[in-house]
Amino acid sequence: MHFLRPLFIALQLLTRIPIKNIDHISDKEMGYSILYYPFVGLAIGSFFYLILRITNVFDYPDLMAILLTVFWVLITGALHLDGLADSADAWLGGFGDRQRTLDIMKDPSCGVAGVTSIVLLLLLKFVTLSLLIQQKLPQLLVLIPLISRTHVLTLFLMTPYARQQGIAKILTDHQPKKSMMLIIVLIYSSIVWLLPNVWIPLIISLSILMWLRYLMIQRLGGMTGDTIGASIEISEVILLVLFVLLLS
Repeated sequence: MHFLRPLFIALQLLTRIPIKNIDHISDKEMGYSILYYPFVGLAIGSFFYLILRITNVFDYPDLMAILLTVFWVLITGALHLDGLADSADAWLGGFGDRQRTLDIMKDPSCGVAGVTSIVLLLLLKFVTLSLLIQQKLPQLLVLIPLISRTHVLTLFLMTPYARQQGIAKILTDHQPKKSMMLIIVLIYSSIVWLLPNVWIPLIISLSILMWLRYLMIQRLGGMTGDTIGASIEISEVILLVLFVLLLS
């Protein structure tokens, strides 16, 4: 297995960055692609920082924030937003029933809860991005996609998959747990060592992730691809809010 193939698989799964399609993907390669999720997040965050540095000559923080929000949606192909919307619709319409909740998640249509969750989340992202730009803290944007996708590794390690089949099922069954634990520890410890003031937002966001995991276990008995996407979006917006409130 060439070490770059899992990286390209992770890029294909998490972004819309144009790369050559990979054929004949093995289950092992799918599992190992999880190791690269944080590095995909780091690449996305680096794009954010580069965009802000290029546009730094313009003193229009709201315009820069809305452009960055649009880019955020485009680079991920709204994949995680779709998971957020499906999860919101399913949680509201499932009435506490596991199978009904799972069935609603598979429905391609988007209900009121789904649309509302997307609108509110994007509004929060726009406002907090504008504030970070005004406060001259663009470097923090590099951390947000990195931390949120490292959180996903934590979620995979601790949470069973709720369905009998699916891409996330393959990832769960073939994840390299020891390597994942090592990467998680290295990334979290490196962030705290390099930026000590980030440890409080990091702990709070991780605690909220554990609460979301608890809700998944209670309702579904595990996670799904949609709840994974929802957890990424929620982690990102929580980190944005915490950075604005605690680090400005």
